[in-house]
Amino acid sequence: MKSVALHVVAYPEGEVGPEHFAVVPLELPDPDQLAEGEVLVRNTWTSVDPGLRLRLSAAAPDGYFAAFPLDRPMDGVLTVGEVLASRAAGFAPGDTVWHSLGWREHAVVRADEVAMNGVGTLRRLDVTGREPQWFLGALGPMGLTAYSGLAVVDGLGGGGVVWVSAGAGAVGSLVAQIARNLGHRVIASAGSPEKVAWLRDELGIDAFSYRDEPLRDGLRRLAPDGIDLYFDNVGGDHLEAALDAMRMHGRIALCGTVSDYESEPRGPHNIFLATAKHLTLAGFRGSLHLDLLDEMQQRVGDWVAAGRLLHRESVYDGLESAPTALADLLAGRTIGKTLVRLA
Repeated sequence: MKSVALHVVAYPEGEVGPEHFAVVPLELPDPDQLAEGEVLVRNTWTSVDPGLRLRLSAAAPDGYFAAFPLDRPMDGVLTVGEVLASRAAGFAPGDTVWHSLGWREHAVVRADEVAMNGVGTLRRLDVTGREPQWFLGALGPMGLTAYSGLAVVDGLGGGGVVWVSAGAGAVGSLVAQIARNLGHRVIASAGSPEKVAWLRDELGIDAFSYRDEPLRDGLRRLAPDGIDLYFDNVGGDHLEAALDAMRMHGRIALCGTVSDYESEPRGPHNIFLATAKHLTLAGFRGSLHLDLLDEMQQRVGDWVAAGRLLHRESVYDGLESAPTALADLLAGRTIGKTLVRLA
């Protein structure tokens, strides 16, 4: 059986571009040649996430998912698809599933193989009343990252002032709405007037643009008495501004540092405020909190059904568009969850 996959052919130094990838033929067994425990999936949607940039180098950060090897299909990218054939119990043709073999049109997946700390293990999805791609966003790892990030800083109880950076992104927009629905007062920052307008007018979130107003000024204007929680997707100057704005005993969830992904890292110069203010800084990865997945899907699913949580998608068509989608995401040109729809 013939298909195609994306390979990394060169590690980018600086910005990611299509020249760092190639669409390569992929040979697969015919459906009647599957081994015991294997499932053949036609991928329909594949995820585009900022963390992919960390794996586009010869060595990924210690403790993170491994770097993508050159000239091989990119394992460890979550995708949704339809089962074409199965020799694994619990999976049948026509089932909608997620798995970790994305950025390719078809995949042979072993049902018993644990992937991406479990979050990428082959899983059958109930898409009744739900679109399949939602499981790559609000009802999947993005939702789990948002929810577990609030959990690790004791933010599921509500009642505080929360700042979310990259608030119009896939994770940030979910964090902002989850926190609001839990009873927090939420402030979000974003990089353009369009994103701020979406956050404010459609999601009902107080927001400001860090390109049009200095971070500290925006925080002082919208949270003059300071903030209790900060969900950090950006790092660098955003984390520095958060340390200034935190109240005593505040908590910071360290989710990502997208400002560093294509440039030299720049840590905050005022890190001693974490000591002076008795702050808690908690790094976390959503994939290590699978115990919260069912709880998150129930709560977020209910909010989506009730119209209390909206999710926007930036959709690119065709496997060959995935590198452009990633470049646009990293440059801040997408809103909400970035996806590639496969033919």
